[in-house]
Amino acid sequence: MAAVKTNSSVLRFTQVSPMANVIFNGLMIVLSLVCLVPLLLVVAISISDEKALQGFGYQLLPRIFSFEGYIYLFKQQDTILRALGMSLFVTGVGTALSVVLNALMGYVLSRREYRLQKFFVWFVFIPMIFNGGLVSSYFIVSQFLRLKDSVWVLIIPLAVSSFHVILCKTFFRTTIPDSLIESAKIDGANQMTVFCTIILPLSLPVLATIGLFSSFGYWNDWFTAMLYIDNPNLYTLQAYLNRLLADINYLAQNAALLGVSQAQLLASMPKEAARMAIVVVAVLPIACAYPFFQRYFVSGLTVGAVKG
Repeated sequence: MAAVKTNSSVLRFTQVSPMANVIFNGLMIVLSLVCLVPLLLVVAISISDEKALQGFGYQLLPRIFSFEGYIYLFKQQDTILRALGMSLFVTGVGTALSVVLNALMGYVLSRREYRLQKFFVWFVFIPMIFNGGLVSSYFIVSQFLRLKDSVWVLIIPLAVSSFHVILCKTFFRTTIPDSLIESAKIDGANQMTVFCTIILPLSLPVLATIGLFSSFGYWNDWFTAMLYIDNPNLYTLQAYLNRLLADINYLAQNAALLGVSQAQLLASMPKEAARMAIVVVAVLPIACAYPFFQRYFVSGLTVGAVKG
């Protein structure tokens, strides 16, 4: 009888009224549209005729369909494909390295018997709140580590995140029983064996979560390339897009200084549809990768955040 009363009281506090349910669903629909409409607008612009864009502006449904933007990309296939290949390499290698390093650090910090555990927890946690600033980071990366103008400068600085380490630490401590690790040690397994054969197979949710975060970070990163990369062959797709847009805006604003009219200059530059086509090409691969991580994403993030 007491159990029935307890369950009814719990349900009374957890149930949502029909009106509140309608409000929450409506709010979620609005937020979904806020995220989805800009993406649909970019796709619509990429397949719109340039004259129609100039005459009628941006519209979700193109008045005149045209694939001139993608034809332009096909003509620039050497540069685009090189930048796309660089983005895929940086994202793939960087994500794998990030998952391994963050999981290793998180596992070490989750072991209570580790003597320096408290010290390194604070050592990892403080950079989540404070950082050394852009000048010190640039000096360390370019002068001390001498990574400037190399592919590794796009990978190493983003490989470890304090948030990811704390997330892994919390997941390992709250989800994996200590008795399981102790039984493996009794059977003669060392720490690396325990980590590879027991910890990693049981940690797919948190590994997928930090893998998703890391892949997004690497794929969308253009600021690192802007700071440290001078060789055009090392541009990622996002860095190439940023440089292309910056050059177009600069040329359009300073046409008179170059001795040509602005109309002639604009006629020779990539059109709006071409620029949006580049955005579509940049977004499409990472959007296709998201469903493979989704089944683990919510559970990994929830366990690491709530139980911490």
